[in-house]
Amino acid sequence: MKTIQTISKIISKYLPIWIVLLSIIAYAIPDAFISIRQLTGFGLGTIFFLMGLSLSSKKLLEVIKNPKYALLGILLKWTIMVGVSIGIAYIFFGNQAEIATGIILAGTVPSGTSANIYTFIAGGEVALSITMATLDTFISPVLTPVLLQTFAGRFIPIEFWPLFLNIMYIVFFPLISGLLIQWKFQRQVEKFTPYTSVLSQLALFLVILSVISNAQQALSENLSVLPLVFVAVTLQVSIPMGAGYVISRWLGAPERNARAILFHTGICNTALAATLAMEHFGSLAAVPAVANMVMNLTIGALMASLFENKFRLVADGNS
Repeated sequence: MKTIQTISKIISKYLPIWIVLLSIIAYAIPDAFISIRQLTGFGLGTIFFLMGLSLSSKKLLEVIKNPKYALLGILLKWTIMVGVSIGIAYIFFGNQAEIATGIILAGTVPSGTSANIYTFIAGGEVALSITMATLDTFISPVLTPVLLQTFAGRFIPIEFWPLFLNIMYIVFFPLISGLLIQWKFQRQVEKFTPYTSVLSQLALFLVILSVISNAQQALSENLSVLPLVFVAVTLQVSIPMGAGYVISRWLGAPERNARAILFHTGICNTALAATLAMEHFGSLAAVPAVANMVMNLTIGALMASLFENKFRLVADGNS
């Protein structure tokens, strides 16, 4: 058990480094990962299934009974992140259809699981973070296709139902299955819970290797545009993070809640975005999602470290 926990801590602590390292390996020797290229959806489904298994129903109910800040976080995420993503796509890549679509897609998927990790490191309200991520996951099968069809349809023809069904298969059904199994077999699942974190991380690594090796040719053919893509996704991550924190504090959210909202607003599940891009829009559309994955993990780690080391939590009464 201690070994598993140690491995999980090492992976979590250096997650951005692992992401970059695996991305470089998959780019350098893409043929080594041919056998796993069709497992992207399986890897993501595993992550959402494990998320359902590990959710604390008690903490979930506590937040649901007082949903004000959960709803605020979701509202900020689906307005600020989506608005910034659309603006960046139109301004930076108005003449590059696949990349513009990829930028919008990277900002219209549910929040990333790393938002929960960084919330914990930063001293934020983890129960709120998990609740927002769960609610995000439930509404994304409808919101993601609708937003893409509305705002990216000018770049690439987008079919609602195939995208909707794909998100249901990858996200919704695995999450519901995990929740049902946990509620039905709670005692047995509790013995397995300590392993869910490291298994989720390994599943994420599988997704990264699959996505990058699949997109290697598109990446090599478009190296000249990568610097601009990284500038764009840096703005795409940092602006919503800053705005989410400032607005939530301005509206009276306690410090711990504001930290959770910061990561929820700025970190999207770009592994899901890359997978959907590969399957529906082509490998070039996955490039912004991959770049966003690197930057949201990096910026997220920096922000979590900043909050952890430089700031004291403000008591709720003084918030």
